[in-house]
Amino acid sequence: MTQNLNQIGLDKTASSDLADKLNELLANYQIFYMNARGFHWNIKGEKFFELHLKFEELYNDSLIKIDEIAERILTLGFTPLHTFGDYLELSKIKVSKNISSGTEAIQKILKGYEVLLPLERELLEMSGDSNDEGTNALMSDYIREQEKLIWMYSAYLNQ
Repeated sequence: MTQNLNQIGLDKTASSDLADKLNELLANYQIFYMNARGFHWNIKGEKFFELHLKFEELYNDSLIKIDEIAERILTLGFTPLHTFGDYLELSKIKVSKNISSGTEAIQKILKGYEVLLPLERELLEMSGDSNDEGTNALMSDYIREQEKLIWMYSAYLNQ
């Protein structure tokens, strides 16, 4: 193994750039996750049962993705961010507080995807250019899933 390659045979510089961008995605996912948790806890109204379950699915899925992203950063040879201070500083997704309206919660979820999807597409391109199939496959899966969710949440809002 040459000095320019990390333990999995990828360029160290490219892997460092990928890890930085993955940490940015991780920070945004952590806030997205906490927001979804809050929506689940605080939802009220006519669609309570439906949305309470939907938000639980969303935060459970986000939790899995958070772990996958952190483990990918470790696989690349770097350290995932792991403090809420770091997440708050780096995240473009804003904290949502005391939201009990289903419509407002779903609008916030869609706003979150407006941050997550471009980051994932950027990572998809970066990982493709770096021959990093692991990160590439992860981002491809996330993008496909979220595009469908955006369609579904938008349909719920009649958009």
